[in-house]
Amino acid sequence: MGAEPLPASNNNNNNDNNDDDNHSNGGEAPLVLGLQPSALIDHVARVYWSLLDQIPGERGGSIPVALEELEHLLSEVKTHILSSADESSPVKTMAGGSVANTIRGLSSGFGISCGIIGACGDDQQGQLFVTNMTSRGVNLSRMRMKKGPTAQCVCLVDEMGNRTMRPCLSSAVKLQADELTREDFKGCKWLLLRYSIFNLEVIQAAIRIAKQEGLFVSLDLASFEMVRNFREPLLQLLESGNIDLCFANEDEATELLRGEQTADPEVALEFLAKHCKWAVVTLAANGCISKHGKEVVRVPAIGESKAVDATGAGDLFASGFLYGLVKGLSLEECCKVGSCSGGSVIRSLGGEVTPENWHWMHKQMQIKGLPVPGTRSS
Repeated sequence: MGAEPLPASNNNNNNDNNDDDNHSNGGEAPLVLGLQPSALIDHVARVYWSLLDQIPGERGGSIPVALEELEHLLSEVKTHILSSADESSPVKTMAGGSVANTIRGLSSGFGISCGIIGACGDDQQGQLFVTNMTSRGVNLSRMRMKKGPTAQCVCLVDEMGNRTMRPCLSSAVKLQADELTREDFKGCKWLLLRYSIFNLEVIQAAIRIAKQEGLFVSLDLASFEMVRNFREPLLQLLESGNIDLCFANEDEATELLRGEQTADPEVALEFLAKHCKWAVVTLAANGCISKHGKEVVRVPAIGESKAVDATGAGDLFASGFLYGLVKGLSLEECCKVGSCSGGSVIRSLGGEVTPENWHWMHKQMQIKGLPVPGTRSS
């Protein structure tokens, strides 16, 4: 198939969280494995509204574009940059995608051994993805490199911190369902997925093998558009009983129960908890609600209300929540860690937390009496 596996990473990350459950070397299975069929590069920029007014589609949405449109947008960005004293570069380029954001956060901010499975192209963007993820300690031995382009996305952030996305995915290389093997999942404890109708076949195959290998499965509901337009296959996934943990934001949660008399986040949480061991609904500035068994908790948001860029807030919330589960914390503590890590990423551009903001997060965790990564309680 013209695909070759990449070498495993045994790099240390930029933080000092090097306890012995930190990063796996090439020979060990990562504790948490993320499935992202197509590697993705994000180009993130803060821009004036005037640029958003020029491009087709709703502000705040995500509409696929062709490569020519993506390149045109990137050239237009340069003349519409919203200047900011604290940003060293007007456009930040980094590995992107919801699963990659969560995995990178778990690895670099929490010191949990993580890997990613998917495909990247043999181009400059593919090399960027590999360099970014390996430098954060993520094991890429399950990534396949294929001939062809790597997926890209332009993320335009307005003055209010809201983002408008234009992904270029159509011609990008992608991992196929028949390329997955049991060896890919052996020894891992968690599989992280993001719902997408375009990846449904590979998601279903991954869940099937993960369950054969005894993994827990976590699913993020992706976007309210994805839930609205492809609700039936999603309901089938949830009702299969194979999803152990589900993350939804408020819009996705209410969209899931569209047509019900009371389609509010609390009702959606109850619905998700019927099918999943853990259910979480994030409520932006209002924090989150979560349920496990009969226990329900509500935790407020942490940090300033004004976001520089909301990109990755849900992804990094998932990093913190999963860290809590891996460490055996209570449901309330898992939510609090998630709120701390979700709050850390919105303080700067893009879905990757800066070293300064990891320090901010660790301080918030200390204030709340939560176990800080890199410190051993036993």
